[in-house]
Amino acid sequence: MSRNAKINTLLLLIVAALAVLPLALGLGDDEKEPFAGADAQAETAITEIEPDYEPWFSPLYEPPSGEIESALFALQAALGAGVLAYYFGLRKGRRQGADAARAEAERTGTATAEQAVDEEHTRAGTGQV
Repeated sequence: MSRNAKINTLLLLIVAALAVLPLALGLGDDEKEPFAGADAQAETAITEIEPDYEPWFSPLYEPPSGEIESALFALQAALGAGVLAYYFGLRKGRRQGADAARAEAERTGTATAEQAVDEEHTRAGTGQV
């Protein structure tokens, strides 16, 4: 198993533990809503401190139900994950292209590695392969 695979496995186990441990240990069992969101907890704390508090702003859009609100949140998370995956994939592809250009330059000996990488970036920017 490579070093990266070990690190990825360890990170996956840590994330799984963070998701499962609060449920397994019964954290929040004494509360009415054990895993309420931060907004709901902040609203509760504010109304306990200052019962007459009036919010400064109101939401631009109030979903008609909790299910729609959850679906919109999941859509937002999926779009964010897609953007991050695209970025990291693009970076990896560029790095692999630069490595291939360096290897080709070393094999042929016609250009320096830096020139080969510059040419690779130029071709990637113009769509040439």
